[in-house]
Amino acid sequence: MHTIRTRGDRLADASLARIGGEGVFTSALDEALLDSRVDLAVHSLKDIPTRMPPGLCVAATPAREDPRDALVLPPGEQRTLATLPAGSRIGTGSQRRAALARAFRPDCTVVPMRGNVDTRLARLGRGECDALVLAAAGLGRMGILDRASELLERTAWLPAAGQGALAVVVRRGDRRARGLAATLDDRPTRQAVRAERELLRLLGAGCHLPVGVLGLPYPGGLRLWAMVISPDGRRVIRADRTGRQAEPERLAADLAGVLLGRGAGEILADLSRAPAEPPSP
Repeated sequence: MHTIRTRGDRLADASLARIGGEGVFTSALDEALLDSRVDLAVHSLKDIPTRMPPGLCVAATPAREDPRDALVLPPGEQRTLATLPAGSRIGTGSQRRAALARAFRPDCTVVPMRGNVDTRLARLGRGECDALVLAAAGLGRMGILDRASELLERTAWLPAAGQGALAVVVRRGDRRARGLAATLDDRPTRQAVRAERELLRLLGAGCHLPVGVLGLPYPGGLRLWAMVISPDGRRVIRADRTGRQAEPERLAADLAGVLLGRGAGEILADLSRAPAEPPSP
């Protein structure tokens, strides 16, 4: 077992927009794989760029945990996002969560907040914000899901592509590692996240831009929801489509076409021209 610190870990106080977004949590592990220092790497799938480095592949996607975001308040407080007092400070380091917070609660303030879960909970405890938005899966893996005051409705407050899922990455030519990893694979999860990631690719959106997407599989089928949000939360473009579970890329293409037809491309084009830091509320 090798412990590798990524650029995102080392620069935990910098915003993802400033330090580069895609690959900040994965590139160091990719290099270790390509150099044969390790034989497999386990990632939070939402951190993996939509274009994998040459020579690497996702060999397994285990069954997904809860994909929702969670609202976390100081100990002893129980409120929902809707009942937070006006002027509340909501902490997050995600452009998607920040944009959603501005869309759902324009009377609240978004406070940039990065670091691991323990660091952010400590900052909440010190009063640096009034609430946090965190991934429910991360809280669950740490055994502290009871800290969530509310689990945000998954098809209204859409998660990041791949949220709640893990990815086992190996060298493409390593048949032994691929075979071992394949025993962990869950096909419905894999097809759902393939659709989510393909949608990001077709939109030209990185995994840290204000785009929410969720695929929910059912026997033989897959329903895909997506939204593109302007950073100020004032424009929210939503759509959903249903397709065959065996054809995630086709479903993603159908949904991308609808979103672009409704103006999602204009928001994403504006983002590509915007400064690295998100706007002040």
